[in-house]
Amino acid sequence: MSQFSDALNGQIAYEFGASQQYVAIAVHYDAQTLPQLAAHFYRQAVEERNHAMMMVQYLLDADEEVVIPAVAAPQTTFPDIVAPVALALQQEKRVTEQIADLVRLARDEGDLVGEQFLHWFLQEQREEVASMSSLLDVVERSRDNALHVEEYLARESGGENPLEAGAPPAAGGEL
Repeated sequence: MSQFSDALNGQIAYEFGASQQYVAIAVHYDAQTLPQLAAHFYRQAVEERNHAMMMVQYLLDADEEVVIPAVAAPQTTFPDIVAPVALALQQEKRVTEQIADLVRLARDEGDLVGEQFLHWFLQEQREEVASMSSLLDVVERSRDNALHVEEYLARESGGENPLEAGAPPAAGGEL
C-alpha cells in the first residue's frame, strides 16, 4: 500500500469523525428546539459520511486496502449557542489542511489520479469553510436570540449545491 493510500484511509477516519461530531451538534440543537440549526448539522453529518464513502469507493476502485476505522467520541456538551458552530468551523479548517496535505502527498508520489480525485474535495472545503464562517458570524451576532439564527437558516437553506453534481461516487451510493 502506498503512503497516499495509507493517508487516505486515515482521512476516512477524520471524515467519519466529522460526521459523528455533526450528529452530536445537531442533537444538541435539536434538544434545544432549534430545528433549523439541528437540520443544518444533520445534513452536514450526512455530507461528511458521504465524503468518507467517496474515499472508500476510490480505494476500492484503485484495488487498495480499505480500513474502516474507529473514531473518537465527539464533543456533546456546549456552553452556549456559539460554541458548536465555532467547533464546526475549526473542524472544517482542519479538514481543509488535511485534504491539502493529501494532495501534496499524491503529487509527491506522482499519483496524478489520486491528486485529481482530491480536487473536488478542495473546492468543497473552500465552500464549507466560507459557509461555516458566515454561520458563525450570524450566530455570534444573534447569541442572545437564537430565533434570528433559525430565520437566517430558513432563508438560506434549500437549493442544490452545484458542487454535488460533480462529486466522486460514494461506496454504496448515496444512502
